[in-house]
Amino acid sequence: MRFSLIDRILELEPGHRIRTVKALSLAEEYLGDHFPKFPVMPGVLMLEALTESAAWLVRVSEDFAHSMVVLKEARRIRYGQFVEPGQLLHLSAEIVSQDERITECKAEGRLDDRLTVSGKIYLERYNLAERNPDLARVDRSVVRDMRDLFQILSPIAAIGHGQASRTPAEAASLHNEISGAAAPLPGNG
Repeated sequence: MRFSLIDRILELEPGHRIRTVKALSLAEEYLGDHFPKFPVMPGVLMLEALTESAAWLVRVSEDFAHSMVVLKEARRIRYGQFVEPGQLLHLSAEIVSQDERITECKAEGRLDDRLTVSGKIYLERYNLAERNPDLARVDRSVVRDMRDLFQILSPIAAIGHGQASRTPAEAASLHNEISGAAAPLPGNG
């Protein structure tokens, strides 16, 4: 992954939906060129942020079964407003359908309650070793790196208190419980 635009995974329901956030900073290098006197997040990077959000949903839903989760197609992408430095772009993706290779997601990004970007994202999932068995080691390395990055983006996933790290699905469930996104914790209502 060349870009890593997602700053935090806020909510994750494996197999269903994800909510993430991108905090746009003036320090992001591309803003110097887009545009020097009116810095805004390029539309293609808004699309990349939607894609990354949907890809995290797919990875965790499959327990990182595929090293490659890549954009195959984007349809009906609509842009509503600019994202400027200092703003938080809240992103969400929801799985609409899935077969053995392609996942279709409905995705959107919002500033406060204003729709900023939306569309359908089609992600292809595969392992490099399917095309070249010599690349199985690369698949393992990519999956390990994605698991490590998930631990950073969703800190609740790293809570182990001396135990082995939680699986992504366990981490997502615990994260949702603690953040109030799922059912309340026992004894809390």
